[in-house]
Amino acid sequence: MAPRVAVDPESVVRSRLQESARTLTKLLETEMASIVAAGRLLADAIKGGRKVLFCGNGGSAADCQHIATELVVRLTPVFVRPALAAVALTTDSSLLTACANDFGFEHVFERQVEALGQKGDALVAITTSGKSRNVVLALEKARSLSLGTVLLSAGTGGDCARLADVRVLVPHTETGHIQECHIAIGHVLAELIERLACGRE
Repeated sequence: MAPRVAVDPESVVRSRLQESARTLTKLLETEMASIVAAGRLLADAIKGGRKVLFCGNGGSAADCQHIATELVVRLTPVFVRPALAAVALTTDSSLLTACANDFGFEHVFERQVEALGQKGDALVAITTSGKSRNVVLALEKARSLSLGTVLLSAGTGGDCARLADVRVLVPHTETGHIQECHIAIGHVLAELIERLACGRE
């Protein structure tokens, strides 16, 4: 049995939160233009009467559901507006398991983009690695159908980077800190959509 090591909980909390703050600050310094461009792309889709699709795995799947919900329901009680068309492609367990069983897990998002995506829609792909095969195929299908594409990833964006119209890349290598930034970006994108497409002042 490994020897017990004394842990200082306060130092753990301080270290994690300080690193999170540093990462968000660096994100602001390096990705401002990309975040604005992503917000404009999504706002244009909504202004055009189109919808936003979201895909990702694991924690990124949860982010997809979170951000889509902010658009369909509301972001804040101080600005009430009509529901916006947004769909997380991560929620239908029957569809996901049927597609994984019949075609393979790599096709679970691609198949839904093919079914639901129309020209003028947008796809937001969220992946900490940028290498998830099912996300790569979803982006490829989206491009073939003339959807606008936004990638939230990290580092170089992996295999997904070449397929996205706009890439927002978190400057960190640790999954937890990348995901913290992704949800912060998601909230910012939702606010930009409201301000650019919905008349929020």
